[in-house]
Amino acid sequence: MPLRSNPTLRQRRLGSELRRIREQAELGGSQLARTLGISPGQMTQMEKAKIGVSPERLRTLASACNCVNQPLINALVDMALEREKGWWEKYRGTLTIDFLEVAELENRAKRLTICTTTYVPGLLQTSDYASAVFARIFPPLPPQDIDTRTAFRLKRQEVVRSGAIPLQVFIHEAALRMQFGGLKVLIGQLGSLLDDSERPGISVRVVPFAVDTFPGSGENLTFAEGPVPELDTIQMDVTQGALFFDSPADLAKHRAIFSRLDSTALSEEGSRDFIRSVMEDVNHTYA
Repeated sequence: MPLRSNPTLRQRRLGSELRRIREQAELGGSQLARTLGISPGQMTQMEKAKIGVSPERLRTLASACNCVNQPLINALVDMALEREKGWWEKYRGTLTIDFLEVAELENRAKRLTICTTTYVPGLLQTSDYASAVFARIFPPLPPQDIDTRTAFRLKRQEVVRSGAIPLQVFIHEAALRMQFGGLKVLIGQLGSLLDDSERPGISVRVVPFAVDTFPGSGENLTFAEGPVPELDTIQMDVTQGALFFDSPADLAKHRAIFSRLDSTALSEEGSRDFIRSVMEDVNHTYA
């Protein structure tokens, strides 16, 4: 069986979960490999997602490790059976891998929760606003790269605008006032945000400056819920691209962060009123 050269985010997650199950059972890789009828090298490659795992072997592994979490095992089997490539694969080689992995994470999630402090979340950005955000990257991007990234971002939005996956966003007031592309683009973006907030399955809530704290230390975060809590994932925007976290400790920490955001942010209707007031304010101040 040829080794995968570029395992996807989901494939790597499956491998890491198999390793986690083995380590929790305090079994060595060579010991478990003998039980599965494979070589220690194949065991290592399976945990690194360089090779796949059959549902039968996965269930044997779980049994050998005394893992009785059937919902988790069933979810891992479903991951092992995935064969269909997502639309984002068309961009492989054109965009960096983190773009593809963010799209894969979003499209495989059961629910998405996002918090941002510096810009409107990408899943709710207008074309003009997204282009302006990419145009301010340093060092500057060529116009063709800006167009490609913008088109990719708009394609990502289909999964939430269609109502296929519920989306909740927490947006700091600072993000509502950043004038990417100028006043006209900002006003258009805020109007679009109001429209999106009325869509079924999309919840938009604002954390105003008046609140004396912003849980998460100002990080732009996405919490993607998996089919079971053990398969939840956190994605963080960083200058270099995107980081992903899925350890039990990280998941617990970020569940607490989003719980505090839920108790801190304005209500959905209060947030719509607040966005309208920001539109009026910036229009009056900068027009």
